[in-house]
Amino acid sequence: MTVPPATTPAPIRVGIVDDEPLVRAGLRVILDAEPDLAVVGEADDGTGVPQLVADVRPDVVLMDVRMPRVDGIAATRAVVAGDRPGAPAPRVLVLTTFENDDHVLDALRAGAQGFLLKRARPEEVAQAVRVVARGDSLLFPDAVRRLVAGSGREDAAGDGLRDARLTEREGEVLRLVAAGMSNAEIAAELYLGVETVRTHVGNVLAKLGVRDRTQAVVRAYESGFVPVR
Repeated sequence: MTVPPATTPAPIRVGIVDDEPLVRAGLRVILDAEPDLAVVGEADDGTGVPQLVADVRPDVVLMDVRMPRVDGIAATRAVVAGDRPGAPAPRVLVLTTFENDDHVLDALRAGAQGFLLKRARPEEVAQAVRVVARGDSLLFPDAVRRLVAGSGREDAAGDGLRDARLTEREGEVLRLVAAGMSNAEIAAELYLGVETVRTHVGNVLAKLGVRDRTQAVVRAYESGFVPVR
């Protein structure tokens, strides 16, 4: 009996968008050194993002948040707007020099799945790409909390999610998502099945009108539903 050879999964396709050639070159070296990652295209400004996505169909776009013509916020919105059934938009991971950059918060609200500091270690960059490529959010609850606290956007009354009409259980789940827990960790905390938690998370996203956990966490903090202080 002949055993068919094992197939090697296709590498994760990555696009890089940054106005600094040195940054793009450094990221390319880091990512192309990983056997499961491949840089398939670059752009030096947000204006080139739609063409980049159309030409090479990356799985993940590493997006500089501050660029001179079209910044990473507008470019992220353009990427997310291309999301279609059967042809999902690339996931966006924004890059920033400053941890407390207000632009990062806006990029997360626009649909980015997470953010990464440009001083991150090479292994952190590679792992971040893998995390968002598999559909997870690169969520740093403490960092999001600090961003919201520094932006002054928090609703001090704490009732900004009133119109969403979350059930008590959905509210519990949202608070735990905002604490950075995975579905499995939430299931253990609330003595629920993982599939039940997944359903609750889906209901929360739908009621908040957001596309992923990152946006839900931003909404939870900005609304005051989860206090930032």
